[in-house]
Amino acid sequence: MFTVYIIQSKKNNHYYIGLTSDLTKRIYYHNSGKNRSTKNKGPWGLVHSEIFEDKKSAWLREKQIKSYKGGEAFRRIFKIN
Repeated sequence: MFTVYIIQSKKNNHYYIGLTSDLTKRIYYHNSGKNRSTKNKGPWGLVHSEIFEDKKSAWLREKQIKSYKGGEAFRRIFKIN
């Protein structure tokens, strides 16, 4: 099982989109400052997640969501105005 997730910085409201096989461990990793992309930008909170049976499906969905980032389709994921 793989999870595509979106976390949001409580510091600056930025989003990070990722893929993992262990969501709890991954969010802890982001909040511990060990991820270069999210270091010093947290704390991070989970705002959306989707579960997939295989890594390829999850990767394709992650790629799709990243292509939405900042656009109308991205905002519709969580009904942001």
